[in-house]
Amino acid sequence: MKLFGTAGIRGPVGQQVTPELALSVGRAAAGDGDEFVLGRDGRETGQALAAAVAAGLESGGATVRRIGEVPTPTLAYASQGRRGVMVTASHNPPTDNGLKLFVDGREYGEDAERRLENRVADDPEPVAWDAWGTATDLDVIERYREAVVGYAEEVGASPEGLTVAVDCGNGVGSVAAPQVLRALGAEVRALNATVDGHFPGRESKPTPESLTDLRAFVADGNADIGIGLDGDADRLALVDADGEVVHEDTVLAVLAERYVRESEATDPVVLSTPNASARVDERVTAAGGRVERTALGVLHEGLADVRADGGEETTVVFAAEPWKHVHTGFGDWIDSVVSAAVLVRLVAASGLDRLTEPVTERPYRKANVECPDGVKADAMGTLETRLPERFPKAAVDTEYGVRLSFPDASWVLVRPSGTEPYIRVYAESDEVDTLVTETVTAVERAVN
Repeated sequence: MKLFGTAGIRGPVGQQVTPELALSVGRAAAGDGDEFVLGRDGRETGQALAAAVAAGLESGGATVRRIGEVPTPTLAYASQGRRGVMVTASHNPPTDNGLKLFVDGREYGEDAERRLENRVADDPEPVAWDAWGTATDLDVIERYREAVVGYAEEVGASPEGLTVAVDCGNGVGSVAAPQVLRALGAEVRALNATVDGHFPGRESKPTPESLTDLRAFVADGNADIGIGLDGDADRLALVDADGEVVHEDTVLAVLAERYVRESEATDPVVLSTPNASARVDERVTAAGGRVERTALGVLHEGLADVRADGGEETTVVFAAEPWKHVHTGFGDWIDSVVSAAVLVRLVAASGLDRLTEPVTERPYRKANVECPDGVKADAMGTLETRLPERFPKAAVDTEYGVRLSFPDASWVLVRPSGTEPYIRVYAESDEVDTLVTETVTAVERAVN
């Protein structure tokens, strides 16, 4: 049985994600703790699936605190000191849904997910009738918003006089992001800020293509900057005054540099992923820190590993993969509401152009090479040898795929997709087209 992917359980409702599965996962999860917070995003199927999770948890003997329609980071915040289940498919289409589990503000790791899968497979019986848990409602959203405001007020400057357009994409970020930014003093223009599980305003994932309306709104002079969120508010895109989406790695580099410069740690570390740009390393190094990398989708496990290996002098001041940020001073979960608050105050203090000006932006490209799942392991084994032979001047890292780093700060990463029949190629270079073409050719030969 393989229930969990890189971001919990996620897939089409009625096929992969069903009320029966939600009930089973809830009952299995009850074996982990006595109290759970339970939240959901705005999808049409969320209410029924959350009810099934609650029934499973209660029949397994756990107490359930229902917190309603909230962003995933709000559920993570509420899970501190206990456990939590979020019913969400994040940025997936409205036909999908899923389950994500937390303990004390951290996503379940691989060991916990495996333990849960084994319990689901064993199909445990409910506990005795007089040992069933109870469910009550808990209002946590206001407390979460106040905590975000308090954290962000230590950063940058008041955004009074700054107009920010926030495109919530009809997701649950609608109940947190505009309110937080207004409380900080910004003038907020909210777009698609009614929670609707059909996502009528735009595709849930915030990309340059899906954010067309937000970009035009800002470019027309209606706002100084724009922010786009996904369906459960764990992804963020930033739009400049010209209506252009700021590259996700540039946003990451700006935040990472700020956290390193402000840190008093002896060894400030930024944790990122193999597909993150070398511009992040450049800005972190310039600020006096260093970058560690972990696999995509497991920032929570990477945080634990760096902290365990680094000793008392090592402090992870920020963790992120493109689009998704963990503000470790606030909590160990991905949180785009915090990102929006921090970025708005940084822009208010310095201006967006001044923040991004030091960041070196080289041409960046992605490509996919079709590869059946059963071929991926052999192909990657071949590429671990062939790619270093093809690019002998590059430093090689094979911990999370094959990443080649060149003396001019160019790089290329080749890794198997964990969810689709592809081997993915990421590259950043002044000669990016040539680098991608040569790498794709090598991957195709390894696959075939």
